[in-house]
Amino acid sequence: MTADDRLIVALDVPDALAGLKLAETLGDTVGFYKIGLGMLTGGGLALASELKQKHGKRIFLDLKLFDIGATIEAAVRGLAQHDIDFLTVHGDPHVVRAACQGAAGSSLQILAVTILTSLDRSDLDDGLMRAGSVPELVVERAARAFDAGADGVIASPREAAAIRALPAAAGRRIVTPGVRPEGAATGDQKRIATPARAIADGADHIVVGRPIHAAPDPRAAAQAVLDELPPRRH
Repeated sequence: MTADDRLIVALDVPDALAGLKLAETLGDTVGFYKIGLGMLTGGGLALASELKQKHGKRIFLDLKLFDIGATIEAAVRGLAQHDIDFLTVHGDPHVVRAACQGAAGSSLQILAVTILTSLDRSDLDDGLMRAGSVPELVVERAARAFDAGADGVIASPREAAAIRALPAAAGRRIVTPGVRPEGAATGDQKRIATPARAIADGADHIVVGRPIHAAPDPRAAAQAVLDELPPRRH
């Protein structure tokens, strides 16, 4: 059985041992995992290697890197040696360009973060972000990231359709966190949608964490998410 890699499960658990245990519980139901910054100091890179090399899983390293160009390029070049599939950086064009240079010659795909799905307009005001609705800013940041060479973007499912409509989005990936199955708690996410809606609106991958890893039966929860997805587009 080949797992549907449109579902990426976030391993937002305390450490690598817990992450490996969850992956073993999910078995062949899930083939793609996200390892975030919180896991990095708990053995995240070792877990990535274990899941990739021994279990044949795909890996999304969600670090949201941001720094000067030379530092980003060097960091990405080093991370590319770990055979990671996706890596996130902030969507600022200078960061994206440097990350793409660091990933050159490898199979690592660079995904640019537009605006975090936990933020709304009041949060952007607190951060002194310029005026404009969140959807407008997300689409603009996505367009600039594509122009800078990003292989894809991270955005909430509510902006997926508008991003997919961009001419530059052809052949690029849209990955949407902030996805919650029908009836699930929203947690700290503010711009959410169901798995079916996210995919129908143009997302290539959805990221789901707590509704799966915090469920009494994580494997059944993952399968329920998969059952919500529409048939693959051809």
